Amino acid sequence: MDATTSLVNAASSATGVQATASTAVLRKSLDLQAQTAATLLQSVPQPQYNNPANLGRNVDVKA
Repeated sequence: MDATTSLVNAASSATGVQATASTAVLRKSLDLQAQTAATLLQSVPQPQYNNPANLGRNVDVKA
């Protein structure tokens, strides 16, 4: 009985270590994706509008 209990405890411990490692890898992957997305968003140039001052002030709602 003691050997069986030891094997079960060892297996559950290994599973716990595997789950912890998987979670850590997932967190690293998500952090890397977030950093990449932030870099891409920063690289997009800001739009520059060269419209006349009166353009876009009034909207004709009658069709």
